[in-house]
Amino acid sequence: MRLATVPVCLLLASLAALAQSPVIVRPVEIDDVLVNPGIGFMTFQRFNGDALNQGLKWTEGFPIVYQPFHGSLENKDFPMTSIAYFRIYWKFIEPEDGHYRWDLIDTALRTAADRKQTLMLRIAPYGTTKDNDVPDWYRAMMGPELGRTAIAKWRTNPEDPRYVKYFTRMIGELGRRYDGNPYLESVDLSIVGAWGEGAGSADLTDATRRALVDSYIDSFHTTPLVMMLTDEKTNKYGLSRKPVGWRVDCLGDMGGFSNLKWSHMQDMYPQGIINFGMRDAWKKAPVSLEVCWVMQHWMDKGWDVNYIIDQSLKWHISSFNAKSSPVPEKWWPPVNRWLKKMGYRFVLRKFTYPEEVTPLGKLSFTTWWENKGVAPCYRPFPLALRLKAGSRTVLLPTGADIRTWLPGDNLYDGAVFIPGDLAAGEYELQLALLDPATGNPAIKLAIAGVQPDGWYPMGRIRVKQP
Repeated sequence: MRLATVPVCLLLASLAALAQSPVIVRPVEIDDVLVNPGIGFMTFQRFNGDALNQGLKWTEGFPIVYQPFHGSLENKDFPMTSIAYFRIYWKFIEPEDGHYRWDLIDTALRTAADRKQTLMLRIAPYGTTKDNDVPDWYRAMMGPELGRTAIAKWRTNPEDPRYVKYFTRMIGELGRRYDGNPYLESVDLSIVGAWGEGAGSADLTDATRRALVDSYIDSFHTTPLVMMLTDEKTNKYGLSRKPVGWRVDCLGDMGGFSNLKWSHMQDMYPQGIINFGMRDAWKKAPVSLEVCWVMQHWMDKGWDVNYIIDQSLKWHISSFNAKSSPVPEKWWPPVNRWLKKMGYRFVLRKFTYPEEVTPLGKLSFTTWWENKGVAPCYRPFPLALRLKAGSRTVLLPTGADIRTWLPGDNLYDGAVFIPGDLAAGEYELQLALLDPATGNPAIKLAIAGVQPDGWYPMGRIRVKQP
């Protein structure tokens, strides 16, 4: 029998690889409230550092009245946030036929970026009062408002072909200008009804429904879209076109409209999520919920905040609009519990890597992550490794797609190649999830050890000449 021969260099390399024990890192979990992109509470018609609404009132739909900024991003009686929500009526965006006030959105985007936030946006067709009707030029074209026989909360007939023509024209221009803007968090798919909440969506003809929904889906290819939870026909049609998220604007209502005989929380939302086909939408697109009235109203009514929180977590909430109204003082413990579960929360449980590598060689690693939140991250924040020795740093991007990391355990094993000109020596191996727009660490992990620049040290690694 003749034995195959193996080149000595390959044999030595194989033996060296076998002799090298992998470094095993088990990071320490922390219990902090983390402010991360796209999740948590949001400011409403305001930004981090602004004064809140007082009492039980709030403002919406009108151009933002900007407050003087005093240098602090802290929000008194309100959590720190990564999202600002801007809701504005059509009449202010298009005050003249075909002429758009994009400066209103541009200013909001710039301010959000300055306050460490992204902007969530809804353009509502109209409200319910004289000062928030459809645009004046459109009202003059259409004539008087619909009479009492009209569907509740419709101020103009969406079945008139001019509604589709002009409203979808505006949405198309909106998408052309803003789709993919890194500071635009998401856009509400608002088509009819007061405040853009979708009342009467089920009564639209199929042709009108499709035209209105399509105007958003055909205009926003990158920025996430979020639909109101309205009816089976509208929601299922939206989902048939692309993954869209959902939202409701009355989280917490336990019977405030009907003397406890009927409530959104018990008689509308659980049924609608299932019947309208939105039960699994959270796996691909965000769920964003809005307070009914304000949280102080919940307390005044004696409603169980823990029940409301738990229901929202069951529905895979990522973000919450509390209308920039204070959190009742005694409710901070449940709110902090909420913030630790809302959206994603990444704990790196285990990381392994080789003790040494060579220039042009491969650095193979394994990771085990636990997502302790109730939803994935919906934007692509790249996972990167970094080698650092003094002023020398080498960035090593990986191919991980964190958008697939659903709640529970997630594994990602990968490899990166060491640059051929990297000097021999000992380096610190670090890890971070980066902002694709800036290349800087963007997501805080629920583990100890983060450095001032946002990177997490994993240990030491030797670069050795072959």
